Amino acid sequence: MKNKKVSDSVIEMREMVMPHHTNPQNTIFGGTVMSWIDIAAAMCAAKHCNKPVVTVHVDEIHFISPIKVGEHVLIKASVNYVGKSSIVVGVKVQSENPYFNEIKTTTRAFLTFVALDSNGKPTEVPRLDLETEEEERRYENAKQRVAAAKELRKNLIK
Repeated sequence: MKNKKVSDSVIEMREMVMPHHTNPQNTIFGGTVMSWIDIAAAMCAAKHCNKPVVTVHVDEIHFISPIKVGEHVLIKASVNYVGKSSIVVGVKVQSENPYFNEIKTTTRAFLTFVALDSNGKPTEVPRLDLETEEEERRYENAKQRVAAAKELRKNLIK
């Protein structure tokens, strides 16, 4: 199985916030943003391994600032780390006011997916070739999050 670069599977999605996406404050429902994050991250993970994937864990999701009706939403997803059959994807969400060209980061999230074979069982994924210092930093951070999550699960099961 050939290794892949982070750039091989980057996904960028765009959406526009419509009234049906919003709450009474005319800002987007968090669940809508979460859905878009999961879709972008799943497409990124599937592109990395060229196989079906399923979401197995949402490690973190940080809502930093609201997104208003009429704003454009840019969702960027990239592979941060891979295990044997798992893929950790980092997602950054930005909003853009199309009238003033103001862009702000609104949400950050980390999700883990598992690749599936034709029988629906976990299957091996390509290793990750890191090309930049930023990719190496994100890889190490994700590696620490994976280890911390495993330790937490182990301690909670006792």
